Amino acid sequence: MSASNNAISPDYARGLLLTDLYETTMLEAYLASGMSETAVFEFFVRKFPPTRSFLMAAGLEQVAKFLLEARCSPAELAWLRRSGQFTSQLIDFLANFQFTGDVDAIPEGTIFFPDETLLRISAPILQAQLVETRVINFLQYQTLVATKAARMVLAAPGKDLIDFGLRRAHSAEAGVLAARASFIAGFSGTATVPASMMFGIPIFGTMAHSYVQAHASEEEAFLNFARSQPDKVFFLIDTYDTEKAARKITQLALSLAESGIAIRGVRIDSGDLDQHARNVRAILDEAGLTETRIMASGGIDEFKLRHLTEAKAPIDSYGIGTSLVVSDDAPALDCAYKLKAYAGEPKRKRSEGKAYWPGPTQIFRQHNGAGQLAGDTIGCADEILQGESLLQPIIVGGKLYRPLPEFTELRRYALGQLGRLPDELRQLEAKPSYQVAVTSKLRDLADEVDRKHG
Repeated sequence: MSASNNAISPDYARGLLLTDLYETTMLEAYLASGMSETAVFEFFVRKFPPTRSFLMAAGLEQVAKFLLEARCSPAELAWLRRSGQFTSQLIDFLANFQFTGDVDAIPEGTIFFPDETLLRISAPILQAQLVETRVINFLQYQTLVATKAARMVLAAPGKDLIDFGLRRAHSAEAGVLAARASFIAGFSGTATVPASMMFGIPIFGTMAHSYVQAHASEEEAFLNFARSQPDKVFFLIDTYDTEKAARKITQLALSLAESGIAIRGVRIDSGDLDQHARNVRAILDEAGLTETRIMASGGIDEFKLRHLTEAKAPIDSYGIGTSLVVSDDAPALDCAYKLKAYAGEPKRKRSEGKAYWPGPTQIFRQHNGAGQLAGDTIGCADEILQGESLLQPIIVGGKLYRPLPEFTELRRYALGQLGRLPDELRQLEAKPSYQVAVTSKLRDLADEVDRKHG
């Protein structure tokens, strides 16, 4: 009982203690050694998951807000002291924590590729080291989901895709952030209520099978629902027999219309979605319900979306849950947040299979005459090369450099990025063919660092 009475709930938006223990042990060692010079860390993805040929950046807003507001609450500080596991020097540092560094990043919604820096933090090493866990948290997951969602958008052009994933997400926070990331990538909305409260994402909902089952008949369920939700009539019709339910709806349509209630749509959640949709479309059209939309849900991913799109199934929108929020075919990114420089000296790791380019870097992007992505060059941050410089200042001296983009602006930008993808990168099968070069200056720097460290 005493343990639960002393339990502390973390602040998921700005809690400094949402970290791995080794971050605090390193901080104690830095403090004991008097190490406080500026460090440069960069977040990047080492390699594609097997099914990916591009990635879409997401999560920067959460990182920026976390850095600007990160703190330890009085209750957390009291717990640190009470635990006896941490030095008073560390606790004092955490009590007075304020991020004073710089952040450069590529905009959310940007298409990027392995070894390209998504975000760079330049700050006193204690600050830059401590925030590692949460930076990876925010960037890895939202980038994963945004990329998955972008593939779905490409697979079903012109269709409304709705996030249905909260109940299958690995946490409530993950579910809300999945709604955010998928909307940026081009989804039309979400069923997750807090995502509308926090980000203004349009919310959609129909009904569950339990609602239909709770009534004596489908007709009664449909009538009660329509009368209580006259402006949002969307019926779930596969509880018992999909086609029979569609016919029941056509019989109810006239009396509902006389009450000023229109049947906006029906949802099919099981079976052969293509065939059921064709049958239901024919039934609805024959009854004059040509404006009634058909939504499909239930185990849908980008490959099923492509199949239904190519088959020209008469489905107007899709509800997508599990495959989106857990990115079922590629549930993690091989990503890293690594030290690139300390006290002005470039650094790099040479571990087998995990070596990376030293020093602060920049990505220079080329486009072809049609405006499509034509190739990137990774260079030193102080190089001046042709093309678009992707990393931009976000935080300077612990202050926001400029207001973060409006959420709808991020979505427009991301859709524009998808429109710039060359045809070979728009396919669902992974065919990594995009050219990413490295400048001779950066290669020379890597050789120099390697020679120095033997």
